[in-house]
Amino acid sequence: MLLGFIGAPGWVEIAIFGVIILLVFGNRLPGAMKSLGRSIVEFKKGASDAESETSNDGNGPEKS
Repeated sequence: MLLGFIGAPGWVEIAIFGVIILLVFGNRLPGAMKSLGRSIVEFKKGASDAESETSNDGNGPEKS
């Protein structure tokens, strides 16, 4: 087997891979992280709205 010596990547290989990823996608990462943060906030807001709707005792909409 020719590639039998290849095992799990060590910390050096992971670091090299990380540097390559940063070089390729570095200029797009801030925008992607900002978008991810907004998505998480919207998801949490929707989840809390759904939770408040389901915790209502069925007497109609809540007055806030």
